[in-house]
Amino acid sequence: MEIRPTTDKDLDVFVDTLHAAFGDFPQTPADGGGGLWWSALETDRCLLALTPDGRPIGTAGAYSFELTLPGGTLAPAAGVSFVGVLPSHRRRGVLSAMMRHQLDGLRARGEYLSVLLASEFPIYGRFGYGPATYTRQLTVARGQAAFALPRARGTAGSDTGSDALTGSVELLRSSECGEILEEVYDRYRRARPGALSRPRRWWDLRAGQPPIAPTPRHIALHRDADGVPDGYASYWVDSGILKVDETIATDDAVVTALARFVLGHDLVTRVEFKHFPPEHPLRWQLADFRAGQVSDDTDWLWVRLLDVPRALTARGWFADGELVLDVDDPFLGGPSSAERGRYLLTVRNGKADCVPTDREPDLSLDVRDLGSVYLGGTAPSTLVRAGHIHAHHPDAAALADTLFRSDRAPHCLHWF
Repeated sequence: MEIRPTTDKDLDVFVDTLHAAFGDFPQTPADGGGGLWWSALETDRCLLALTPDGRPIGTAGAYSFELTLPGGTLAPAAGVSFVGVLPSHRRRGVLSAMMRHQLDGLRARGEYLSVLLASEFPIYGRFGYGPATYTRQLTVARGQAAFALPRARGTAGSDTGSDALTGSVELLRSSECGEILEEVYDRYRRARPGALSRPRRWWDLRAGQPPIAPTPRHIALHRDADGVPDGYASYWVDSGILKVDETIATDDAVVTALARFVLGHDLVTRVEFKHFPPEHPLRWQLADFRAGQVSDDTDWLWVRLLDVPRALTARGWFADGELVLDVDDPFLGGPSSAERGRYLLTVRNGKADCVPTDREPDLSLDVRDLGSVYLGGTAPSTLVRAGHIHAHHPDAAALADTLFRSDRAPHCLHWF
Protein backbone atom coordinates (compact mmCIF):
# COMPACT_ATOMS: atom_id res chain seq x y z
CA MET A 1 0.00 0.00 0.00
CA GLU A 2 1.16 3.51 -0.84
CA ILE A 3 0.17 6.64 1.08
CA ARG A 4 0.99 9.89 -0.66
CA PRO A 5 0.04 13.58 -0.52
CA THR A 6 -2.49 14.84 -3.03
CA THR A 7 -2.30 17.67 -5.53
CA ASP A 8 -5.02 19.71 -7.18
CA LYS A 9 -5.09 17.10 -9.95
CA ASP A 10 -6.23 14.49 -7.41
CA LEU A 11 -9.24 16.51 -6.22
CA ASP A 12 -11.93 14.53 -8.04
CA VAL A 13 -10.42 11.17 -7.10
CA PHE A 14 -10.04 12.25 -3.48
CA VAL A 15 -13.63 13.50 -3.20
CA ASP A 16 -15.08 10.44 -4.98
CA THR A 17 -13.13 8.05 -2.74
CA LEU A 18 -14.17 9.89 0.42
CA HIS A 19 -17.85 9.82 -0.52
CA ALA A 20 -17.67 6.15 -1.51
CA ALA A 21 -16.18 5.35 1.91
CA PHE A 22 -19.37 6.71 3.48
CA GLY A 23 -21.71 5.22 0.86
CA ASP A 24 -22.59 8.64 -0.56
CA PHE A 25 -22.21 10.55 -3.81
CA PRO A 26 -20.65 14.00 -4.26
CA GLN A 27 -22.94 16.93 -4.90
CA THR A 28 -22.73 18.70 -8.22
CA PRO A 29 -20.38 21.68 -7.81
CA ALA A 30 -21.97 25.09 -8.19
CA ASP A 31 -20.52 28.59 -8.36
CA GLY A 32 -17.06 27.30 -9.12
CA GLY A 33 -17.20 24.63 -6.42
CA GLY A 34 -18.40 26.94 -3.67
CA GLY A 35 -21.17 26.05 -1.27
CA LEU A 36 -20.06 22.44 -0.88
CA TRP A 37 -19.04 21.24 2.57
CA TRP A 38 -15.71 20.01 1.23
CA SER A 39 -14.93 22.94 -1.07
CA ALA A 40 -12.43 24.55 1.34
CA LEU A 41 -10.23 21.46 1.64
CA GLU A 42 -6.49 22.04 1.40
CA THR A 43 -5.14 19.58 -1.15
CA ASP A 44 -1.56 19.98 0.04
CA ARG A 45 -2.68 18.64 3.45
CA CYS A 46 -4.60 15.63 2.11
CA LEU A 47 -3.49 12.02 1.76
CA LEU A 48 -4.55 9.20 -0.54
CA ALA A 49 -4.05 5.53 0.31
CA LEU A 50 -3.54 3.41 -2.82
CA THR A 51 -3.29 -0.29 -3.57
CA PRO A 52 -0.07 -1.55 -5.21
CA ASP A 53 -1.77 -1.23 -8.59
CA GLY A 54 -2.73 2.40 -7.91
CA ARG A 55 -6.41 2.12 -6.92
CA PRO A 56 -7.50 4.64 -4.25
CA ILE A 57 -8.86 2.99 -1.09
CA GLY A 58 -8.60 5.64 1.65
CA THR A 59 -8.41 9.34 2.36
CA ALA A 60 -7.34 11.67 5.17
CA GLY A 61 -6.87 15.42 5.29
CA ALA A 62 -6.44 18.42 7.52
CA TYR A 63 -7.40 22.08 7.68
CA SER A 64 -5.21 24.89 8.98
CA PHE A 65 -6.97 26.38 12.01
CA GLU A 66 -6.21 28.45 15.06
CA LEU A 67 -7.39 27.02 18.37
CA THR A 68 -8.06 29.37 21.28
CA LEU A 69 -6.40 28.06 24.43
CA PRO A 70 -7.12 28.92 28.06
CA GLY A 71 -5.75 32.39 28.70
CA GLY A 72 -6.52 33.60 25.18
CA THR A 73 -3.50 32.19 23.34
CA LEU A 74 -4.18 31.44 19.66
CA ALA A 75 -2.37 28.25 18.72
CA PRO A 76 -2.02 26.71 15.24
CA ALA A 77 -3.90 23.42 15.07
CA ALA A 78 -4.37 20.85 12.33
CA GLY A 79 -8.07 20.12 11.95
CA VAL A 80 -8.19 16.49 10.84
CA SER A 81 -11.06 15.61 8.53
CA PHE A 82 -11.92 13.67 5.33
CA VAL A 83 -10.93 10.39 6.97
CA GLY A 84 -12.43 7.35 5.26
CA VAL A 85 -11.60 3.85 4.01
CA LEU A 86 -13.54 1.97 1.33
CA PRO A 87 -15.76 -0.75 2.81
CA SER A 88 -13.89 -3.30 0.70
CA HIS A 89 -10.61 -2.54 2.51
CA ARG A 90 -11.61 -2.02 6.14
CA ARG A 91 -10.07 -4.03 8.98
CA ARG A 92 -6.80 -4.29 7.04
CA GLY A 93 -4.79 -1.60 8.83
CA VAL A 94 -5.39 1.11 6.23
CA LEU A 95 -6.80 3.62 8.73
CA SER A 96 -3.99 3.07 11.23
CA ALA A 97 -1.37 3.46 8.52
CA MET A 98 -2.93 6.71 7.28
CA MET A 99 -3.23 8.14 10.80
CA ARG A 100 0.39 7.32 11.63
CA HIS A 101 1.53 8.81 8.32
CA GLN A 102 -0.52 11.92 8.98
CA LEU A 103 0.64 12.42 12.58
CA ASP A 104 4.28 11.93 11.58
CA GLY A 105 3.75 14.53 8.85
CA LEU A 106 2.20 17.01 11.26
CA ARG A 107 5.15 16.64 13.59
CA ALA A 108 7.56 17.11 10.69
CA ARG A 109 5.77 20.39 9.91
CA GLY A 110 6.46 21.54 13.47
CA GLU A 111 2.83 21.35 14.57
CA TYR A 112 2.14 20.45 18.18
CA LEU A 113 -1.68 20.24 18.30
CA SER A 114 -4.18 18.31 16.21
CA VAL A 115 -7.96 18.35 16.59
CA LEU A 116 -10.91 16.54 15.06
CA LEU A 117 -14.62 15.78 15.35
CA ALA A 118 -15.20 12.06 15.82
CA SER A 119 -17.90 10.37 13.75
CA GLU A 120 -17.80 7.46 16.21
CA PHE A 121 -16.45 7.64 19.77
CA PRO A 122 -14.27 4.48 19.87
CA ILE A 123 -12.22 5.21 16.74
CA TYR A 124 -9.76 7.97 17.55
CA GLY A 125 -8.70 7.34 21.13
CA ARG A 126 -6.30 4.65 19.96
CA PHE A 127 -4.56 7.28 17.84
CA GLY A 128 -4.02 9.56 20.85
CA TYR A 129 -7.04 11.87 20.58
CA GLY A 130 -9.20 12.65 23.59
CA PRO A 131 -12.57 14.46 23.81
CA ALA A 132 -11.89 17.95 25.14
CA THR A 133 -15.06 20.01 24.61
CA TYR A 134 -18.70 19.08 24.96
CA THR A 135 -21.95 20.38 23.57
CA ARG A 136 -25.68 19.85 23.93
CA GLN A 137 -29.04 20.87 22.57
CA LEU A 138 -31.39 22.92 24.72
CA THR A 139 -35.10 22.78 23.84
CA VAL A 140 -37.57 25.25 25.34
CA ALA A 141 -41.33 24.95 24.87
CA ARG A 142 -42.64 28.26 23.54
CA GLY A 143 -45.49 28.27 26.07
CA GLN A 144 -43.04 27.93 28.99
CA ALA A 145 -40.50 30.49 27.83
CA ALA A 146 -41.18 33.18 30.43
CA PHE A 147 -38.10 34.64 32.08
CA ALA A 148 -37.70 34.96 35.83
CA LEU A 149 -37.11 38.35 37.41
CA PRO A 150 -33.39 38.59 38.29
CA ARG A 151 -32.87 38.60 42.05
CA ALA A 152 -29.39 40.09 42.24
CA ARG A 153 -29.30 43.79 43.09
CA GLY A 154 -27.99 45.86 40.22
CA THR A 155 -28.97 43.28 37.60
CA ALA A 156 -30.69 44.70 34.52
CA GLY A 157 -34.43 44.52 35.17
CA SER A 158 -34.13 43.66 38.89
CA ASP A 159 -35.49 46.99 40.09
CA THR A 160 -37.89 47.90 37.31
CA GLY A 161 -39.13 44.51 36.14
CA SER A 162 -38.14 45.48 32.61
CA ASP A 163 -36.95 42.84 30.15
CA ALA A 164 -34.95 45.42 28.25
CA LEU A 165 -31.22 44.92 27.81
CA THR A 166 -28.80 47.45 26.39
CA GLY A 167 -28.67 47.22 22.61
CA SER A 168 -31.02 46.07 19.89
CA VAL A 169 -31.75 43.05 17.68
CA GLU A 170 -32.10 43.38 13.91
CA LEU A 171 -33.48 40.66 11.64
CA LEU A 172 -31.48 39.92 8.47
CA ARG A 173 -30.91 37.07 6.04
CA SER A 174 -27.59 35.26 6.05
CA SER A 175 -27.03 36.16 2.39
CA GLU A 176 -27.11 39.86 3.36
CA CYS A 177 -24.57 39.92 6.16
CA GLY A 178 -21.74 37.44 5.56
CA GLU A 179 -18.98 39.94 6.34
CA ILE A 180 -20.68 41.00 9.57
CA LEU A 181 -21.07 37.38 10.68
CA GLU A 182 -17.43 36.69 9.87
CA GLU A 183 -16.28 39.64 11.96
CA VAL A 184 -18.52 38.84 14.93
CA TYR A 185 -17.52 35.18 14.89
CA ASP A 186 -13.83 36.09 14.77
CA ARG A 187 -14.15 38.27 17.88
CA TYR A 188 -16.06 35.50 19.62
CA ARG A 189 -13.60 32.70 18.82
CA ARG A 190 -10.62 34.73 20.04
CA ALA A 191 -12.25 35.04 23.47
CA ARG A 192 -13.55 31.49 23.90
CA PRO A 193 -11.25 28.59 24.90
CA GLY A 194 -11.81 25.64 22.61
CA ALA A 195 -13.08 27.73 19.71
CA LEU A 196 -11.61 27.36 16.22
CA SER A 197 -10.98 29.99 13.58
CA ARG A 198 -13.07 30.11 10.43
CA PRO A 199 -10.57 31.05 7.73
CA ARG A 200 -11.58 33.59 5.11
CA ARG A 201 -11.49 30.79 2.51
CA TRP A 202 -14.45 29.15 4.27
CA TRP A 203 -16.57 32.30 4.05
CA ASP A 204 -15.56 33.04 0.46
CA LEU A 205 -16.47 29.53 -0.69
CA ARG A 206 -19.53 29.23 1.59
CA ALA A 207 -18.08 25.94 2.87
CA GLY A 208 -19.29 24.04 5.91
CA GLN A 209 -22.65 24.35 7.59
CA PRO A 210 -25.04 27.31 8.07
CA PRO A 211 -24.65 30.17 8.49
CA ILE A 212 -21.49 29.84 6.37
CA ALA A 213 -23.16 27.58 3.80
CA PRO A 214 -25.55 29.19 1.28
CA THR A 215 -28.53 27.39 2.84
CA PRO A 216 -31.01 30.22 3.68
CA ARG A 217 -31.03 31.29 7.30
CA HIS A 218 -32.54 34.13 9.29
CA ILE A 219 -30.01 36.07 11.33
CA ALA A 220 -30.95 37.79 14.58
CA LEU A 221 -28.11 40.32 14.76
CA HIS A 222 -27.49 42.04 18.07
CA ARG A 223 -25.96 45.51 18.15
CA ASP A 224 -24.63 47.25 21.25
CA ALA A 225 -25.72 50.70 22.41
CA ASP A 226 -23.38 52.28 19.85
CA GLY A 227 -24.77 50.19 16.99
CA VAL A 228 -21.76 47.87 16.74
CA PRO A 229 -22.64 44.22 15.95
CA ASP A 230 -21.65 42.05 18.92
CA GLY A 231 -23.64 38.84 18.52
CA TYR A 232 -25.98 36.84 16.34
CA ALA A 233 -28.25 33.80 16.25
CA SER A 234 -28.67 31.85 13.01
CA TYR A 235 -32.03 30.09 12.73
CA TRP A 236 -34.86 28.76 10.60
CA VAL A 237 -38.39 27.52 11.28
CA ASP A 238 -39.47 24.02 10.27
CA SER A 239 -42.99 22.67 10.98
CA GLY A 240 -43.49 25.07 13.86
CA ILE A 241 -40.09 24.38 15.44
CA LEU A 242 -37.56 27.22 15.53
CA LYS A 243 -34.08 25.73 15.18
CA VAL A 244 -31.02 27.77 16.13
CA ASP A 245 -27.82 26.69 14.33
CA GLU A 246 -25.55 28.68 16.58
CA THR A 247 -25.58 31.59 18.98
CA ILE A 248 -22.45 33.72 18.84
CA ALA A 249 -21.57 36.37 21.41
CA THR A 250 -18.77 37.18 23.83
CA ASP A 251 -21.15 38.46 26.51
CA ASP A 252 -23.77 36.45 28.42
CA ALA A 253 -26.16 39.41 28.33
CA VAL A 254 -26.07 39.37 24.51
CA VAL A 255 -26.75 35.62 24.45
CA THR A 256 -29.71 36.28 26.76
CA ALA A 257 -31.02 39.03 24.48
CA LEU A 258 -30.81 36.73 21.47
CA ALA A 259 -32.50 33.92 23.39
CA ARG A 260 -35.34 36.27 24.35
CA PHE A 261 -35.72 37.24 20.70
CA VAL A 262 -36.10 33.72 19.34
CA LEU A 263 -38.18 32.56 22.31
CA GLY A 264 -40.58 35.39 21.56
CA HIS A 265 -41.11 34.27 17.96
CA ASP A 266 -44.76 33.85 17.01
CA LEU A 267 -46.32 30.68 15.60
CA VAL A 268 -43.72 28.23 16.90
CA THR A 269 -44.26 25.47 19.45
CA ARG A 270 -40.70 25.19 20.69
CA VAL A 271 -37.19 26.53 20.18
CA GLU A 272 -34.18 24.23 19.78
CA PHE A 273 -30.76 25.71 20.56
CA LYS A 274 -28.11 23.57 18.90
CA HIS A 275 -24.58 23.64 20.35
CA PHE A 276 -25.61 25.40 23.51
CA PRO A 277 -22.72 25.82 25.99
CA PRO A 278 -23.21 23.35 28.85
CA GLU A 279 -22.47 25.97 31.51
CA HIS A 280 -24.66 28.79 30.16
CA PRO A 281 -27.22 30.04 32.72
CA LEU A 282 -30.24 30.26 30.40
CA ARG A 283 -32.13 27.47 32.16
CA TRP A 284 -31.71 29.35 35.44
CA GLN A 285 -33.00 32.52 33.80
CA LEU A 286 -36.28 30.87 32.87
CA ALA A 287 -39.18 31.13 35.32
CA ASP A 288 -39.46 27.33 35.03
CA PHE A 289 -36.05 25.62 35.07
CA ARG A 290 -37.67 22.42 33.76
CA ALA A 291 -38.89 24.25 30.65
CA GLY A 292 -35.37 23.90 29.26
CA GLN A 293 -34.82 20.27 28.28
CA VAL A 294 -31.29 19.06 27.55
CA SER A 295 -30.62 16.48 24.83
CA ASP A 296 -27.77 15.37 22.57
CA ASP A 297 -25.30 15.96 25.40
CA THR A 298 -22.12 14.77 23.69
CA ASP A 299 -18.45 15.22 22.97
CA TRP A 300 -17.43 17.62 20.22
CA LEU A 301 -13.80 18.72 19.73
CA TRP A 302 -11.10 16.10 20.29
CA VAL A 303 -7.51 17.18 20.98
CA ARG A 304 -4.21 15.40 20.31
CA LEU A 305 -0.88 16.65 21.69
CA LEU A 306 2.03 16.08 19.31
CA ASP A 307 4.66 17.85 21.41
CA VAL A 308 3.79 17.79 25.11
CA PRO A 309 6.17 20.52 26.37
CA ARG A 310 5.24 22.96 23.58
CA ALA A 311 1.53 22.36 24.05
CA LEU A 312 1.61 22.76 27.83
CA THR A 313 3.68 25.93 27.71
CA ALA A 314 1.45 27.47 25.01
CA ARG A 315 -1.74 27.71 27.11
CA GLY A 316 -2.41 30.07 29.99
CA TRP A 317 -2.63 28.88 33.60
CA PHE A 318 -4.58 30.21 36.58
CA ALA A 319 -2.87 28.72 39.61
CA ASP A 320 0.74 28.16 40.63
CA GLY A 321 2.17 24.74 41.32
CA GLU A 322 4.27 21.80 40.16
CA LEU A 323 3.15 18.50 38.70
CA VAL A 324 5.13 15.57 37.32
CA LEU A 325 3.32 13.90 34.42
CA ASP A 326 4.29 10.47 33.10
CA VAL A 327 2.76 10.52 29.59
CA ASP A 328 2.40 7.40 27.46
CA ASP A 329 2.03 7.77 23.67
CA PRO A 330 1.85 4.14 22.47
CA PHE A 331 0.54 4.83 18.96
CA LEU A 332 3.39 7.02 17.74
CA GLY A 333 6.03 5.10 19.69
CA GLY A 334 5.04 1.63 18.52
CA PRO A 335 4.60 -1.53 20.59
CA SER A 336 8.32 -2.23 21.06
CA SER A 337 9.42 1.30 21.88
CA ALA A 338 6.31 2.95 23.29
CA GLU A 339 7.02 6.62 23.44
CA ARG A 340 6.83 7.72 27.01
CA GLY A 341 7.90 11.02 28.49
CA ARG A 342 8.08 12.18 32.09
CA TYR A 343 7.74 15.93 32.41
CA LEU A 344 7.97 18.41 35.23
CA LEU A 345 5.26 21.03 34.74
CA THR A 346 5.98 24.19 36.72
CA VAL A 347 3.46 27.03 36.68
CA ARG A 348 4.21 30.51 37.98
CA ASN A 349 2.24 33.71 37.34
CA GLY A 350 0.15 32.25 34.53
CA LYS A 351 3.07 30.80 32.57
CA ALA A 352 4.32 27.23 32.47
CA ASP A 353 7.69 25.59 32.06
CA CYS A 354 7.71 21.93 31.01
CA VAL A 355 10.94 19.92 30.96
CA PRO A 356 11.92 16.23 31.06
CA THR A 357 12.53 14.93 34.56
CA ASP A 358 13.50 11.80 36.48
CA ARG A 359 11.38 12.74 39.49
CA GLU A 360 8.69 10.35 40.65
CA PRO A 361 5.41 11.06 38.85
CA ASP A 362 2.32 12.59 40.39
CA LEU A 363 0.12 11.30 37.55
CA SER A 364 0.56 8.62 34.90
CA LEU A 365 -1.67 9.02 31.88
CA ASP A 366 -2.15 8.20 28.23
CA VAL A 367 -1.67 11.06 25.77
CA ARG A 368 -5.38 10.78 24.89
CA ASP A 369 -6.27 11.68 28.49
CA LEU A 370 -3.86 14.59 28.44
CA GLY A 371 -5.75 15.80 25.35
CA SER A 372 -9.04 15.59 27.25
CA VAL A 373 -7.82 17.69 30.20
CA TYR A 374 -5.71 20.10 28.12
CA LEU A 375 -8.38 22.79 27.55
CA GLY A 376 -9.83 22.54 31.05
CA GLY A 377 -13.11 20.95 29.94
CA THR A 378 -12.44 17.61 31.64
CA ALA A 379 -11.21 17.46 35.24
CA PRO A 380 -8.22 15.14 35.73
CA SER A 381 -9.91 13.79 38.87
CA THR A 382 -12.82 12.58 36.72
CA LEU A 383 -10.45 10.43 34.67
CA VAL A 384 -8.72 9.25 37.85
CA ARG A 385 -12.08 8.10 39.20
CA ALA A 386 -12.84 6.48 35.83
CA GLY A 387 -9.65 4.43 36.06
CA HIS A 388 -7.88 6.06 33.10
CA ILE A 389 -5.36 8.28 34.93
CA HIS A 390 -3.30 6.88 37.80
CA ALA A 391 -2.70 9.25 40.72
CA HIS A 392 0.44 8.28 42.64
CA HIS A 393 -0.54 10.04 45.87
CA PRO A 394 -3.81 11.25 47.44
CA ASP A 395 -3.28 14.93 46.61
CA ALA A 396 -2.28 14.49 42.98
CA ALA A 397 -5.76 14.59 41.41
CA ALA A 398 -6.83 17.71 43.33
CA LEU A 399 -3.58 19.46 42.40
CA ALA A 400 -4.07 18.56 38.74
CA ASP A 401 -7.67 19.85 38.85
CA THR A 402 -6.44 23.17 40.22
CA LEU A 403 -3.70 23.55 37.63
CA PHE A 404 -5.59 22.44 34.53
CA ARG A 405 -8.76 24.45 35.12
CA SER A 406 -9.55 27.13 32.55
CA ASP A 407 -10.66 30.71 32.94
CA ARG A 408 -13.82 29.68 31.10
CA ALA A 409 -15.31 26.35 30.07
CA PRO A 410 -14.05 25.45 26.57
CA HIS A 411 -16.65 25.27 23.85
CA CYS A 412 -16.45 24.71 20.09
CA LEU A 413 -19.20 25.42 17.56
CA HIS A 414 -17.30 25.02 14.34
CA TRP A 415 -18.04 21.96 12.21
CA PHE A 416 -15.41 20.54 9.90
